[in-house]
Amino acid sequence: MEKSTSDNLIRIARESGDEEQGEPLNLGQRVRELRKARDWTLEQAAKQAGLARSTLSKIENGQMSPTYEALKKLAVGLEISVPQLFTPPQKDQVTGRMTVTKQGEGTPYLTTTYEHKLLSDTLTKKKMMPYHARIRARSMDEFDGWVRHDGEEFLYVLTGVVRLFTEFYEPVEMRRGDSAYYDGTMGHNVISISEEDATLLWVTSLV
Repeated sequence: MEKSTSDNLIRIARESGDEEQGEPLNLGQRVRELRKARDWTLEQAAKQAGLARSTLSKIENGQMSPTYEALKKLAVGLEISVPQLFTPPQKDQVTGRMTVTKQGEGTPYLTTTYEHKLLSDTLTKKKMMPYHARIRARSMDEFDGWVRHDGEEFLYVLTGVVRLFTEFYEPVEMRRGDSAYYDGTMGHNVISISEEDATLLWVTSLV
């Protein structure tokens, strides 16, 4: 991404609007909602999580604060991650949003150094922006300085070999299956060092 490309891509993916402040989470209510969404009784949910029925009841009623071990059991039983216990859907409902991008689909966005294909671009107000990228650049000289943008970024090498340059770390050579997660405000650039253009899956956070 050239110096302004990341900002442009993020601007394309974002929709304007005021950010909403979430209300303090009621863990017991959250657990109860997750259980009822699965149409489970207390007994069924407790068995699924490997907890005593009385323990689960106290958690739901706010009569006890679960240990981290109990939280992990709850998450496993409910088939979610621990952080998801603390991140209820906005507007207290599951939106069920979904989009599928088939092979060869996606919105192209070309630059002199990268060839992007935006994925899932039909969804608005996304929290992250996934895109497929073909790395044309072969030298840092092809970039007009560091790429910087808001948010965090995840990079996964699909084909070829790349070298990831960052502002505060030594360059890293990465091959198929290698990945990196980094702060987008830190200067970064990627070049292909294989004979063919390398391809990546990039995911950038939008919040």
